[in-house]
Amino acid sequence: MGKKTFYITTPIYYMSNKLHIGNAYCTVVTDSMARYKKLRGYDVKFLTGTDDHGQKVERMAQKAGKTPQDFVDGLAELSKNLWDVMNCEYDIFMRTTQPFHIKACQKLFRTLYEKGDIYKAEYEGLYCIECETFFRPANVPDKLCLDCNRGLDTVREESYFFRQSKYADALLRHIEQNPDFIRPEFRKNEMVSFLKSGLEDIAVTRTTIKWGIPVDFDPKHVIYVWFDALPNYATALGLFGEDDTEYKKYWPADVHMVGKDILRFHTILWPAMLLALGEPLPKSIYGTGFLLSDGAKMSKSKGNVIDPIELTQKYGVDAVRYFLMREIALGQDGNCTELALVNRINADLANDLGNLLSRTVGMIDKYFAGEVPETQSRTSFDDSLTETCKSSAAKAAEAMDQLDFTEALTEIWAMIRRANKYVDETEPWVLHRNNEQGALARVLYMLAETLRHASILVSPVMPQASAEIFRQLGIYNDKLKSWDSLEFGKLPAKVNIEKGGTLFPRIDVKAALGGAEKENEPVPSLPQITIDDFAKLDLRVGIIKECEKASDKLLKSQIDIGGQTRQILSGIAEWYKPEDMVGKRVVVVTNLKPIKLRGFMSEGMILASGEGTGGSPVRLVTVEGDPPAGTGVR
Repeated sequence: MGKKTFYITTPIYYMSNKLHIGNAYCTVVTDSMARYKKLRGYDVKFLTGTDDHGQKVERMAQKAGKTPQDFVDGLAELSKNLWDVMNCEYDIFMRTTQPFHIKACQKLFRTLYEKGDIYKAEYEGLYCIECETFFRPANVPDKLCLDCNRGLDTVREESYFFRQSKYADALLRHIEQNPDFIRPEFRKNEMVSFLKSGLEDIAVTRTTIKWGIPVDFDPKHVIYVWFDALPNYATALGLFGEDDTEYKKYWPADVHMVGKDILRFHTILWPAMLLALGEPLPKSIYGTGFLLSDGAKMSKSKGNVIDPIELTQKYGVDAVRYFLMREIALGQDGNCTELALVNRINADLANDLGNLLSRTVGMIDKYFAGEVPETQSRTSFDDSLTETCKSSAAKAAEAMDQLDFTEALTEIWAMIRRANKYVDETEPWVLHRNNEQGALARVLYMLAETLRHASILVSPVMPQASAEIFRQLGIYNDKLKSWDSLEFGKLPAKVNIEKGGTLFPRIDVKAALGGAEKENEPVPSLPQITIDDFAKLDLRVGIIKECEKASDKLLKSQIDIGGQTRQILSGIAEWYKPEDMVGKRVVVVTNLKPIKLRGFMSEGMILASGEGTGGSPVRLVTVEGDPPAGTGVR
């Protein structure tokens, strides 16, 4: 029996201008998922490409003094270069100007015409050149595009129409019967609401433009850009082509990754076209959010567009890929700033992962002449580390299966941080000084094995860093890099490590941001208080007795505050595992009004430092020594 197939696509990006960080984000997400599925043994097909036709392209080419074909050819090459820079390994680079696609679209159009699902009539209405979208005047009384808010052009011309309305009920039934068809959930609700408001037939040709695919039986008509572009996902595999072997093998697509601004075309027009053709619908269509710059949507007019190539030249490809996948929750709008990127690099990549690799390889080189030692005497901390690795791998896989790479990377970093804590707990330098070679060998083997696990798990997002970790650990056997090898003890002893440079050097924030002192901005002033105001706070030492997860972000702790146990919820699950909390002496605000969070009562607050944004970690405020629970804090 052959491998399971997995077909995933980005949108084919519209060639009116060069691509930006938002496009890079969508393609990196898609590439990471494709790499993950390959790692899990799937036969993967990954498509990206360019949407070359349309009135806007025609106008932009004229403005640039070029033919439309020369204009889009230049931008297509820039797009390929960007994906090479971002280390995105696509299998198909699709273009709507490719001859086979043009023939397939003409055949598709003719098929629907002969079936009666395309008919000729006169169109009169409003048109957005920017979005390549038609609107009925009744739906846009202010004559502004519902998608981009730009002014609309009045259009009156003979057109062919697609009977989109005919398939509204069938589409609603399909959405209801297939919960993952449109994701995330709130986007699905938007599309269902749009469908229920009434679906009209849609104009699918123009006679006033030339840059497009002509209707072969009525050449004065050019196929409307969306009706030309959407079929690419299927024609690229051979639908309506000379050889449909790959179409039969890989269709329907498992995931279409698209921006939220074009979700409606992909979840309504495209499925309606497929229903009319009698072809299977994609399994899932995922609408990504926008990347924002300091909270505002990026635009060239605002001067806040971020160039992904410049970022990679400055910080490295894997660092940018990691930032995009860790910082931005898929489906939500996300803030993208250089400061946030630098903070992520310093906190997660330099302090956590890079530090763990350099410590481990350095100690193996120093204490065991560069050979991974045979594991010997166990330590009392081994089980905790192995359990964290096992749990993190399982949870990361579950998250990646759902395209939740933010959660997956959080779980992987729980493993990495646990390994760094393991170093502090076992103190290998002390073991060496005390000549406890058996325990020292065990510790360093455990660290090398944890790094091997981490390298496998991060490889879909950071392929170059993963390869460098394997190289420094002396791992060249592909079986030891596979998902199936995620089991403790697989790493053979006596492997020669190969010390290398720093995986992720720590970045000087001030120097990186051109002398800007953003990281040292004054703390916003709050109104001054008196000592009497401060005295109203009842701050006490609390000892955490039990802790468990209440949600992805919340920890629920049972805290002894001296003769009384309080249940307190804290939004610190990204930075602390429940088992790491038990036994800590923390500062508790005990007279805070109780509040219900996620169905649980929280009866106080644990003090912590850090905002938890832009890569800045949250750290608990703990108490030195061993004062008893309930001791007052002043």
